[in-house]
Amino acid sequence: MAFPAEVLKVLGRMGIKGVSRVRVRVNDGPDKGKVLTRNVVGPIREGDIIMVKETEMESVGALKGR
Repeated sequence: MAFPAEVLKVLGRMGIKGVSRVRVRVNDGPDKGKVLTRNVVGPIREGDIIMVKETEMESVGALKGR
């Protein structure tokens, strides 16, 4: 099941495939209110609502040069 999450901040872009690293707050489900870092493919901006499949784990890795 997927849960809605609001994009709080776009942290940066990675690679050439249009992957952005974003910080989101889960709006519903068992982890409501939790702030996570996720990788998102495609256009994204602050305030957008995305559906996250998993709310227990964060994305791993760091942006170079940040």
